[in-house]
Amino acid sequence: TGTFVAGIRALLIQALHPGALAGVHDFSRYREGPIGRLTGTVRWIICVTYGSTEQAARETARVARLHERVQGSYESTTGPKSYSAADADLVEWVHLAFTEAFLGAHERWGGAIPGGPDAYVREWAQAGRLMHLADPPLSEAELHARTSGYLSRGELRRDERVDDVVRFLRGVPFTGPMRVAYRVLFAAAVASLPREYRRLLGLRRSPLPVITITRLVLAVSARALAAGPRAQDFARQRLRRLRESRPIAADEAST
Repeated sequence: TGTFVAGIRALLIQALHPGALAGVHDFSRYREGPIGRLTGTVRWIICVTYGSTEQAARETARVARLHERVQGSYESTTGPKSYSAADADLVEWVHLAFTEAFLGAHERWGGAIPGGPDAYVREWAQAGRLMHLADPPLSEAELHARTSGYLSRGELRRDERVDDVVRFLRGVPFTGPMRVAYRVLFAAAVASLPREYRRLLGLRRSPLPVITITRLVLAVSARALAAGPRAQDFARQRLRRLRESRPIAADEAST
């Protein structure tokens, strides 16, 4: 359930790259249909995380087709620059932001990670390869080094477009209890950001104990989501079937 916070955190970090933000600004309809836009991203994450190899490849191909027309130009720190959603640096930045955000959120609100953070980053590397990232990071240290490189090279910046995205993410038009819950999740995403990203985004941590409050919100959400079959349940069933159908090796049969 920490993925709820991770999604917001990832969007905040991604917005700091003017090339990635240009694609969102020029082609995304997140303002007119924020739920639909979010649903599309969640669909990709679920398919890549819990789907079969065929499902993950099919979903990635769908996203690639949507990205084919995403190209234009933007003002970089060195002047006008053309961009395409398939550009290696933009694909890398989006992958790094997703991996950093989901790892950071899981470390605060998730359970123990089998194999630790390095294993988590290696698992996410497969998602990067599906998106044609040739050399995704394979360890936590490499992930942070690559992400920090964008900062040290001055490729990230805050401008009026970034402020516009932050305002939108802060006040996504939910209603009822979801509106209150979302405000907590947004505050948690901000609080969980590394200090340098908060400073660059112009955001401050809430004085409230949002990390603890978020644990309560996520616990309630997890209980609600556990009411029916979930993607991870289907994935576990598929793994059991694969194990049961696996041929018994000769050395196993002799024991």
